[in-house]
Amino acid sequence: MKPIGGRNAMDIPQRGVTAQLAAWVHGLKPDDIPERVRTRAKYLLLDGVGAALVGAQLPWSRVATDSVLAIEGAGESIVVGTSRTTSAPAAVLLNSTFVQGFELDDFHPIAPLHSDSLVIPAILAMAQAGFDVSGADALTAAVAGFEVGPRVGRALHGSQMLSRGWHSGPVFGTHTAAMTTGKLCGLDAAQLEDALGMAGTQSGGLMAAQYEAMSKRMQHGFAARNGFYAARLAAGGYTGIKAVFEREYGGFLAVFGEGHDPAPEEIVAQLGERWETEIIMVKSFAAMGGLHGAVEAALALRSEHTIDVDQIDRIDVAVGDTVYHHGWWPPERPLTPIGAQMNIAYAVSVALCDGQVLTRQFTSERLDADDVWALIDRVRVRHATEYDTAEPHKRFATDLRITMRDGTELAKHVVMPHGSPFDPVTAQEIVDKYRRLTEPALTPARQNAIETAVLGLDEAGDLNELIDLLAPAVTGVLD
Repeated sequence: MKPIGGRNAMDIPQRGVTAQLAAWVHGLKPDDIPERVRTRAKYLLLDGVGAALVGAQLPWSRVATDSVLAIEGAGESIVVGTSRTTSAPAAVLLNSTFVQGFELDDFHPIAPLHSDSLVIPAILAMAQAGFDVSGADALTAAVAGFEVGPRVGRALHGSQMLSRGWHSGPVFGTHTAAMTTGKLCGLDAAQLEDALGMAGTQSGGLMAAQYEAMSKRMQHGFAARNGFYAARLAAGGYTGIKAVFEREYGGFLAVFGEGHDPAPEEIVAQLGERWETEIIMVKSFAAMGGLHGAVEAALALRSEHTIDVDQIDRIDVAVGDTVYHHGWWPPERPLTPIGAQMNIAYAVSVALCDGQVLTRQFTSERLDADDVWALIDRVRVRHATEYDTAEPHKRFATDLRITMRDGTELAKHVVMPHGSPFDPVTAQEIVDKYRRLTEPALTPARQNAIETAVLGLDEAGDLNELIDLLAPAVTGVLD
């Protein structure tokens, strides 16, 4: 028997973590999911649908749509908010790109990825691909996806991936899309393991895309498309890597976790007891998740004190390793929207100037505004190494200190921002966010109908009504 990573192939556990995960996804039924988790999943899906509708007609999304359709042509699958169709894999790619289009979508705070951008496109594509997909089926598949990706990320100590320069979500997001798709394909456990193997071999993503590249918006899209392909290939009988997570030579954790002590047991720890769906955070601001603590601190100080921004002498921000590496570099004009949404100095400065960090804070005019740049020049960011060894939930803490010209100091410490598992965004807040963000893009009737369809998903016999509501072109929120 050929050795694998110094071990005989027969030594690979017959029920290793990959097989256990595949078996769990295969066996997952609606009744296995607690009602509170099913409800949370529906609100997460509403948040993601809202992000997709906002993202559909952004300038860079239009470039993406035209470019992809020039390659792929028309097909059977809708491209959300555009009145256009294309092949299923291309629609998955674009719809994911739209969800990620403006940094408004969910993220997991421990295993950083954006689950809606991987789950929603797969569900929509499968519902149009000749499969009998009910609303309950879709919701169950969504939960499978919400659970799988973060678990793989936990095994890689996900935030370390960001510190090392990997775009963490596309590294373990392929598995999310593969399991969502595979569940709707009706794959058995062995086929799901094949899909996990093919998903893992297509994983990757470089975090340098965050500075100026449009492609940052599409990197979860690559993962969504690749995971979709993995499951559909497995459905056709094409086999993938077995035991992909635990293989010592060339396995997923061995390669991506090299030198970082990956923890394969995290992939199946407390399956069906600890629900990652409840840990996924909903964003309150259109910025990278790691910046939410700094934005929240800035807005709190602005609310608690009368601050004349012209009288600010300096702004000091202290953050841990992941946020420092992911969110700090000295910004320079001109700053692109994606660069601004990733940069601590811009996010804090525009929050203090405008009292908000949403779509209008990233128009071309605002990105080059003198009042914002006057503050940016006064921001200093420090790597607070003491946070790196703190309890896991404290490693994303932020200290913000504003020093006024008269010597007055204003300070705020945020351990985890609103939206964290310790202070989750409520269902009503998600609805309010959806309505506020989609108001410029949709008629009131269409807006209400989409909300009703998503929140009533588990009662729907199929997804045709929702697909029909999502397909027509929307108005661009930056037009």
